[in-house]
Amino acid sequence: MGNRLLEIRDEEILLIGLCRLSFDEKLRGRISELVRLTSDWDYFTNLAMEHGIAALVWHNLEKLELLNYLPEKNASVLHSSLLLSVTRNAFHLTGAEEVISLLNRAGIKVVLLKGLALELTLYGNSGLRQMTDIDLLISRRDFLKARDILLHNGYDSLPVKSGFHKPIMEWTGKHLPTLMKNGLSVDIHLELFPGKKNNLTSKVIETAREIRLERETAYVPDPELFFLYLVRHLYFHELNDESQLRLYADLVLMAEKYGSEIFRYKLLEDAKEAGLTKILAWKLEPLRDLWGLEFPDWLNEFTSRRFNPDSINRFIFFLKSPKGNKPVNPGKVYRRMIRDIPGIHRKILFVLGDIFPSLTFMKVRYGVNNTLKALLYYPLRVGKLFRLISK
Repeated sequence: MGNRLLEIRDEEILLIGLCRLSFDEKLRGRISELVRLTSDWDYFTNLAMEHGIAALVWHNLEKLELLNYLPEKNASVLHSSLLLSVTRNAFHLTGAEEVISLLNRAGIKVVLLKGLALELTLYGNSGLRQMTDIDLLISRRDFLKARDILLHNGYDSLPVKSGFHKPIMEWTGKHLPTLMKNGLSVDIHLELFPGKKNNLTSKVIETAREIRLERETAYVPDPELFFLYLVRHLYFHELNDESQLRLYADLVLMAEKYGSEIFRYKLLEDAKEAGLTKILAWKLEPLRDLWGLEFPDWLNEFTSRRFNPDSINRFIFFLKSPKGNKPVNPGKVYRRMIRDIPGIHRKILFVLGDIFPSLTFMKVRYGVNNTLKALLYYPLRVGKLFRLISK
């Protein structure tokens, strides 16, 4: 990606430093110095917004008594983002309670994932973890029942991409088609660690810890398995050529709060079972070298042994450009999706569904209203698929 990417600006270093919740005296001094060196506050503010950390940044600058160094307009933008995040998170929590109440009454165990789970367990339920939807993990034996319950209680489902995908709906993506009600989006996940020879997702459900919301009881994953899932989630964002400091902040806070439970030999065993050994090392490296997190000697050795210069270069690339990057290797992502689908018959149905999506999908995808025009685009699907498979 070129040596120029190694030139990290003061504004970018400051953002990295603010992606946490605890600060010792040395770090406080370093951040204060960076604030005084920062000159392009518009770039800093825009980048904080793009990385989904504006609320956290405002909170920490206020906590460190450094807001007076920001121009008023920039401080106002960051503060507005925090207020919006507080409102959104309250909305999502209320919506989650409704969903969980319906499923709890049916005896279905619900494990919170990603934003809401992190907001409640790490960020203090104060709007610091920005989120856009609710992610839930439900056992495969319960997902159809759970989905039907929500559909019968006013939730609408986004359409399945193709009729070929309907019999394998639970295998065609990271989660089932999104369910929506009054502006609330709910994603039901069934598999966090796809693969033929691991049962880590079952372990996540079995070992999940009970958490009390305002009115309902739910669960959050065990810290070690949650950390490993967040590593995988971050890696797949980067495969799609996007990444945010928000996702790294999650790992930093997990490490700081639950490090003694996460950084045990079991982490390496589970990473191997999930096929994430190299990926785990690549994500631990910036946590150690850029955030200064301390790991046990054996984990430092594990990370250093799998040193990958491109991992840090990609981090710096995404630091400067978190979203809107043209995919470098979409074929690699597509082939991995197919590889994670068990059974040759399911793989065939998945590919057929991509070649022959529904007319509704085709009209939306290609921006046409006429059925005949939509039909004319089907040959493009074959060409696209060939390119994805052959790259």
